[in-house]
Amino acid sequence: LHIAILASMLSLIVYWLIRDSHKVRNLSGRHVFITGCDTGLGNSLAKWLDKRGFCVIAACATEKGGQELQSCSSLSLKTVNLNLADSNSIARAVVFVTKETAGKGLFGLVSNAEGTAAVAPTDWLRIEDFHSVLDVSLLGLIEITLKLLPLLKKAEGRVVNLISAKGLMAFVGGGHSLAKWGMEAFSDTLRIEMQHFGVKVSIVEHGFFKAGVVNSEVIQKYLLRLWNRLTPEIRDSYGEKYFVE
Repeated sequence: LHIAILASMLSLIVYWLIRDSHKVRNLSGRHVFITGCDTGLGNSLAKWLDKRGFCVIAACATEKGGQELQSCSSLSLKTVNLNLADSNSIARAVVFVTKETAGKGLFGLVSNAEGTAAVAPTDWLRIEDFHSVLDVSLLGLIEITLKLLPLLKKAEGRVVNLISAKGLMAFVGGGHSLAKWGMEAFSDTLRIEMQHFGVKVSIVEHGFFKAGVVNSEVIQKYLLRLWNRLTPEIRDSYGEKYFVE
Protein backbone atom coordinates (compact mmCIF):
# COMPACT_ATOMS: atom_id res chain seq x y z
CA LEU A 1 0.00 0.00 0.00
CA HIS A 2 2.79 2.41 0.95
CA ILE A 3 4.62 1.61 -2.30
CA ALA A 4 1.43 2.33 -4.29
CA ILE A 5 0.95 5.67 -2.52
CA LEU A 6 4.60 6.62 -3.10
CA ALA A 7 4.35 5.65 -6.77
CA SER A 8 1.21 7.75 -7.15
CA MET A 9 2.89 10.77 -5.53
CA LEU A 10 5.94 10.42 -7.79
CA SER A 11 3.72 10.14 -10.86
CA LEU A 12 1.87 13.29 -9.81
CA ILE A 13 5.14 15.18 -9.31
CA VAL A 14 6.41 14.08 -12.74
CA TYR A 15 3.09 15.12 -14.30
CA TRP A 16 3.26 18.61 -12.77
CA LEU A 17 6.91 19.03 -13.83
CA ILE A 18 6.09 18.08 -17.42
CA ARG A 19 3.02 20.33 -17.43
CA ASP A 20 4.97 23.25 -16.00
CA SER A 21 7.67 22.86 -18.67
CA HIS A 22 5.05 23.51 -21.37
CA LYS A 23 3.93 26.85 -19.94
CA VAL A 24 4.58 29.85 -22.15
CA ARG A 25 7.09 32.18 -20.51
CA ASN A 26 8.37 35.66 -21.34
CA LEU A 27 5.00 36.85 -22.60
CA SER A 28 6.14 40.42 -23.11
CA GLY A 29 6.51 41.28 -26.78
CA ARG A 30 4.67 38.21 -28.05
CA HIS A 31 1.95 39.18 -30.51
CA VAL A 32 -1.39 37.37 -30.73
CA PHE A 33 -3.97 38.18 -33.40
CA ILE A 34 -7.61 37.33 -32.59
CA THR A 35 -10.59 37.54 -34.93
CA GLY A 36 -14.18 38.20 -33.86
CA CYS A 37 -13.46 40.46 -30.89
CA ASP A 38 -16.53 42.71 -30.91
CA THR A 39 -18.33 40.55 -28.36
CA GLY A 40 -18.43 37.08 -26.86
CA LEU A 41 -15.55 34.65 -26.63
CA GLY A 42 -13.13 36.64 -28.80
CA ASN A 43 -13.72 39.79 -26.77
CA SER A 44 -13.16 37.99 -23.46
CA LEU A 45 -10.03 36.26 -24.72
CA ALA A 46 -8.53 39.54 -25.97
CA LYS A 47 -8.98 41.11 -22.53
CA TRP A 48 -7.62 38.02 -20.74
CA LEU A 49 -4.47 37.80 -22.87
CA ASP A 50 -3.95 41.56 -22.61
CA LYS A 51 -3.92 41.35 -18.81
CA ARG A 52 -1.31 38.60 -18.98
CA GLY A 53 1.15 40.66 -20.95
CA PHE A 54 0.61 39.58 -24.55
CA CYS A 55 0.62 42.18 -27.31
CA VAL A 56 -2.93 41.61 -28.49
CA ILE A 57 -4.14 42.63 -31.94
CA ALA A 58 -7.92 42.33 -31.88
CA ALA A 59 -9.90 42.24 -35.12
CA CYS A 60 -13.39 43.74 -34.85
CA ALA A 61 -16.15 43.87 -37.44
CA THR A 62 -17.28 47.34 -36.30
CA GLU A 63 -15.53 50.51 -35.17
CA LYS A 64 -17.80 50.61 -32.11
CA GLY A 65 -16.65 47.15 -31.07
CA GLY A 66 -13.00 48.16 -31.39
CA GLN A 67 -13.47 51.38 -29.43
CA GLU A 68 -15.30 49.65 -26.57
CA LEU A 69 -12.59 46.98 -26.34
CA GLN A 70 -9.79 49.55 -26.28
CA SER A 71 -11.55 51.56 -23.59
CA CYS A 72 -11.24 48.70 -21.09
CA SER A 73 -7.82 47.36 -22.09
CA SER A 74 -4.19 48.40 -21.81
CA LEU A 75 -2.46 50.69 -24.29
CA SER A 76 -0.60 47.73 -25.79
CA LEU A 77 -3.82 46.22 -27.15
CA LYS A 78 -4.45 47.28 -30.73
CA THR A 79 -7.60 46.88 -32.78
CA VAL A 80 -8.15 46.63 -36.51
CA ASN A 81 -11.35 46.55 -38.55
CA LEU A 82 -11.84 43.27 -40.37
CA ASN A 83 -14.52 41.97 -42.71
CA LEU A 84 -13.65 38.35 -43.39
CA ALA A 85 -15.95 38.26 -46.41
CA ASP A 86 -13.82 40.95 -48.11
CA SER A 87 -10.36 40.03 -49.43
CA ASN A 88 -9.32 43.71 -49.47
CA SER A 89 -10.21 44.05 -45.79
CA ILE A 90 -8.21 40.90 -45.03
CA ALA A 91 -5.21 42.28 -46.95
CA ARG A 92 -5.34 45.56 -44.98
CA ALA A 93 -5.49 43.65 -41.68
CA VAL A 94 -2.47 41.55 -42.67
CA VAL A 95 -0.50 44.73 -43.46
CA PHE A 96 -1.47 46.12 -40.03
CA VAL A 97 -0.36 42.93 -38.24
CA THR A 98 2.91 42.87 -40.20
CA LYS A 99 3.70 46.43 -39.11
CA GLU A 100 2.75 45.79 -35.49
CA THR A 101 4.91 42.69 -35.19
CA ALA A 102 7.89 44.65 -36.58
CA GLY A 103 9.85 41.70 -37.91
CA LYS A 104 9.29 39.49 -34.85
CA GLY A 105 6.69 37.30 -36.47
CA LEU A 106 3.30 36.32 -35.05
CA PHE A 107 3.24 34.18 -31.91
CA GLY A 108 -0.45 33.27 -32.13
CA LEU A 109 -3.47 33.40 -34.42
CA VAL A 110 -6.85 32.72 -32.80
CA SER A 111 -9.70 32.32 -35.28
CA ASN A 112 -13.09 32.86 -33.74
CA ALA A 113 -15.37 34.85 -36.09
CA GLU A 114 -18.75 33.55 -37.21
CA GLY A 115 -20.86 34.66 -40.13
CA THR A 116 -24.60 35.11 -39.93
CA ALA A 117 -26.56 32.08 -41.06
CA ALA A 118 -30.16 31.11 -41.48
CA VAL A 119 -31.32 28.38 -39.12
CA ALA A 120 -34.14 26.63 -40.95
CA PRO A 121 -34.92 23.47 -42.93
CA THR A 122 -32.44 23.13 -45.78
CA ASP A 123 -34.97 23.43 -48.60
CA TRP A 124 -36.17 26.75 -47.19
CA LEU A 125 -32.77 28.24 -47.97
CA ARG A 126 -31.03 29.73 -50.99
CA ILE A 127 -27.37 29.59 -51.93
CA GLU A 128 -26.81 33.14 -50.64
CA ASP A 129 -27.90 31.98 -47.19
CA PHE A 130 -24.97 29.53 -47.24
CA HIS A 131 -22.56 32.17 -48.57
CA SER A 132 -23.43 34.49 -45.67
CA VAL A 133 -21.76 32.11 -43.22
CA LEU A 134 -19.27 30.13 -45.35
CA ASP A 135 -17.64 33.28 -46.76
CA VAL A 136 -16.80 34.38 -43.21
CA SER A 137 -16.60 31.32 -40.97
CA LEU A 138 -14.77 29.08 -43.46
CA LEU A 139 -13.30 30.79 -46.51
CA GLY A 140 -12.51 34.06 -44.73
CA LEU A 141 -10.74 32.33 -41.85
CA ILE A 142 -8.81 30.13 -44.28
CA GLU A 143 -7.75 33.16 -46.33
CA ILE A 144 -6.43 35.16 -43.40
CA THR A 145 -4.66 32.07 -42.02
CA LEU A 146 -2.89 31.52 -45.35
CA LYS A 147 -1.77 35.15 -45.50
CA LEU A 148 -0.45 35.11 -41.93
CA LEU A 149 1.44 31.82 -42.22
CA PRO A 150 4.77 33.52 -43.11
CA LEU A 151 4.60 35.53 -39.86
CA LEU A 152 3.60 32.44 -37.87
CA LYS A 153 6.46 30.41 -39.36
CA LYS A 154 8.92 33.19 -38.53
CA ALA A 155 7.97 33.12 -34.84
CA GLU A 156 7.32 29.36 -34.73
CA GLY A 157 3.92 30.34 -33.43
CA ARG A 158 0.62 28.60 -33.13
CA VAL A 159 -2.82 28.62 -34.74
CA VAL A 160 -5.82 28.08 -32.47
CA ASN A 161 -9.19 27.59 -34.17
CA LEU A 162 -12.18 27.93 -31.86
CA ILE A 163 -14.82 25.56 -33.15
CA SER A 164 -18.08 24.87 -31.34
CA ALA A 165 -19.87 21.55 -31.03
CA LYS A 166 -21.37 22.30 -34.45
CA GLY A 167 -18.06 21.00 -35.80
CA LEU A 168 -18.88 17.57 -34.41
CA MET A 169 -22.57 17.19 -35.21
CA ALA A 170 -25.17 18.60 -37.59
CA PHE A 171 -28.62 19.26 -36.15
CA VAL A 172 -29.96 22.29 -38.06
CA GLY A 173 -30.00 23.30 -41.69
CA GLY A 174 -27.80 26.08 -43.03
CA GLY A 175 -24.09 26.74 -43.22
CA HIS A 176 -22.98 26.73 -39.58
CA SER A 177 -22.15 23.04 -39.35
CA LEU A 178 -20.66 23.06 -42.85
CA ALA A 179 -18.28 25.86 -41.86
CA LYS A 180 -17.26 24.17 -38.62
CA TRP A 181 -16.68 20.79 -40.26
CA GLY A 182 -14.62 22.52 -42.95
CA MET A 183 -12.45 24.26 -40.33
CA GLU A 184 -11.90 20.91 -38.59
CA ALA A 185 -10.56 19.41 -41.84
CA PHE A 186 -8.48 22.50 -42.66
CA SER A 187 -6.95 22.52 -39.17
CA ASP A 188 -6.08 18.81 -39.25
CA THR A 189 -4.35 19.16 -42.62
CA LEU A 190 -2.51 22.34 -41.62
CA ARG A 191 -1.29 20.75 -38.37
CA ILE A 192 0.53 18.01 -40.28
CA GLU A 193 2.02 20.38 -42.84
CA MET A 194 3.22 22.98 -40.33
CA GLN A 195 5.02 20.55 -38.00
CA HIS A 196 8.16 20.89 -40.10
CA PHE A 197 8.20 24.65 -39.45
CA GLY A 198 7.59 24.44 -35.70
CA VAL A 199 4.09 25.92 -36.00
CA LYS A 200 1.48 24.28 -33.78
CA VAL A 201 -2.15 24.03 -34.90
CA SER A 202 -4.86 23.37 -32.32
CA ILE A 203 -8.63 23.05 -32.32
CA VAL A 204 -10.62 24.11 -29.25
CA GLU A 205 -14.05 22.51 -29.46
CA HIS A 206 -16.05 24.52 -26.95
CA GLY A 207 -19.60 23.78 -25.89
CA PHE A 208 -22.57 26.07 -26.14
CA PHE A 209 -22.64 29.10 -23.89
CA LYS A 210 -25.00 31.99 -23.43
CA ALA A 211 -23.48 34.93 -25.27
CA GLY A 212 -26.60 37.08 -25.09
CA VAL A 213 -30.34 37.04 -24.62
CA VAL A 214 -32.13 35.11 -27.34
CA ASN A 215 -34.98 37.17 -28.75
CA SER A 216 -37.68 34.70 -29.76
CA GLU A 217 -39.66 37.40 -31.56
CA VAL A 218 -36.70 38.18 -33.83
CA ILE A 219 -36.26 34.48 -34.63
CA GLN A 220 -39.97 34.13 -35.32
CA LYS A 221 -39.98 37.13 -37.68
CA TYR A 222 -36.93 35.74 -39.48
CA LEU A 223 -38.55 32.34 -39.97
CA LEU A 224 -41.73 34.05 -41.16
CA ARG A 225 -39.73 35.94 -43.79
CA LEU A 226 -38.18 32.67 -44.99
CA TRP A 227 -41.62 31.00 -45.01
CA ASN A 228 -43.15 33.81 -47.06
CA ARG A 229 -40.49 33.60 -49.76
CA LEU A 230 -40.94 29.85 -50.28
CA THR A 231 -42.61 28.54 -53.39
CA PRO A 232 -46.19 27.30 -52.94
CA GLU A 233 -44.99 23.74 -53.61
CA ILE A 234 -42.52 23.79 -50.69
CA ARG A 235 -45.01 25.47 -48.33
CA ASP A 236 -47.65 22.89 -49.20
CA SER A 237 -45.20 20.03 -48.61
CA TYR A 238 -44.66 21.24 -45.03
CA GLY A 239 -48.10 22.64 -44.30
CA GLU A 240 -49.14 25.59 -42.16
CA LYS A 241 -49.25 23.39 -39.06
CA TYR A 242 -45.50 22.66 -39.36
CA PHE A 243 -44.64 26.37 -39.39
CA VAL A 244 -46.98 27.31 -36.51
CA GLU A 245 -45.63 24.55 -34.28
